[in-house]
Amino acid sequence: MSTRAVLVVDDEQLIRWSIRSHLEQIGFQVVVAENGEQAMACFRDEVGLVLLDLRLPDTNGLAVLRQIKKKRPDCPVILMTAFGTPEVAREAVADGAFRVVDKPFNLDDMTSLVEQAFCSVG
Repeated sequence: MSTRAVLVVDDEQLIRWSIRSHLEQIGFQVVVAENGEQAMACFRDEVGLVLLDLRLPDTNGLAVLRQIKKKRPDCPVILMTAFGTPEVAREAVADGAFRVVDKPFNLDDMTSLVEQAFCSVG
């Protein structure tokens, strides 16, 4: 059963900290990981949504997206990237991403998207 717990996966510490701080202030539980291996180790049943960077030091975010969707097809995943292309966005959506967000992003906009994603599985 999912809760309002969010897994944030990004190799940039400032991004992990910023998202975590912002989401925790409004009542979300947040778990962070800096690479794909940590992400999969942290991905538990209580995680209700994943914010996932495309470029990770040990793997591609699309590979992590596929692993997450294989384990829990209903878990929304928002892919974040500073290197987005229409092709990447199409592939991510085809693989089950809820949305692809370009970096840098506004934290309030990201919060709205997180709320939408939680409502979509509601």
